[in-house]
Amino acid sequence: MDNLHDISVSGSFDARYRAFLETITNLRPSLHRYCARMTGSVLDGEDLVQETLFEAYRKLDTYDDSRPLSPWLFRIAHNRSIDFLRRRGVREEAEAASIGPDFVLPVDPPGAGLGRAVEHLVTSLPPKERACVLLKDVFDYTLEEIAELVDSTVGGVKAALNRGRSKLTQLPERSSPPRAANPAFTRLLNLYVERFNRRDWDGLRELISADARLQVADGFAGRVANAPYFSNYDRLTTPWRMAVGQVDGESVVVSLRKDRETWTPQSFVRIKVSDGRIVQILDYAHCPWVFAAASRVELE
Repeated sequence: MDNLHDISVSGSFDARYRAFLETITNLRPSLHRYCARMTGSVLDGEDLVQETLFEAYRKLDTYDDSRPLSPWLFRIAHNRSIDFLRRRGVREEAEAASIGPDFVLPVDPPGAGLGRAVEHLVTSLPPKERACVLLKDVFDYTLEEIAELVDSTVGGVKAALNRGRSKLTQLPERSSPPRAANPAFTRLLNLYVERFNRRDWDGLRELISADARLQVADGFAGRVANAPYFSNYDRLTTPWRMAVGQVDGESVVVSLRKDRETWTPQSFVRIKVSDGRIVQILDYAHCPWVFAAASRVELE
């Protein structure tokens, strides 16, 4: 009997896991779009999606499979985004800005009229208003679904939507300002790119701490020392090179591919530094939706 029970449980989990894989394949770009607009960064957004999927996978055996997966994944992504914003110090601002009645006079919703501009303007809103506007006006969730996702009431969602929409109609569209440049970081980034383009792998390792971490999104997570990261690039047959650039105001390494005579940006690599050494490399080569979601890419 115990064996039959184990088989039954295993079969149930396998079916749930197959549904999970199918759902995230289709939902992944939308999850990234939401996290990117909540955080104001396409790169932070992808990091949160990675965390969301890892958490969802860990909890998959406890998931009620009579309910749809998509709202469950969005709720995890939402909670991760709120945690991120709190860590970044937005919590006090959000609490102060949210003080007000739960019911306010309605305003005309921007809806599809503002198009993708909504996604870039929402970063000026407190997190709850930001989430409600995105979920309603970009992802077209119902008020009831949004209330469950953000742990609120329908009345609270309506109030947040009205406040957020009112503020958005008064804002000019803006681009992300560049982050303050750190001269030491800029020098290290340029040196990293220079040695990468020369295939000077030993020289690159001199810039990297012994216990540095590597994350190739959707591909690998572990120590740089244990990864065939540089040799994988060395074996590429398509012409490529790296360049220092900015994505939505953040300094990154931009990976370019050559199409005939034109070098075209394809993906980004984020470098994190501590005490003058590289301690983390995050490569988004397997996530084309990250590049597609960026509002501005510039090469230096």
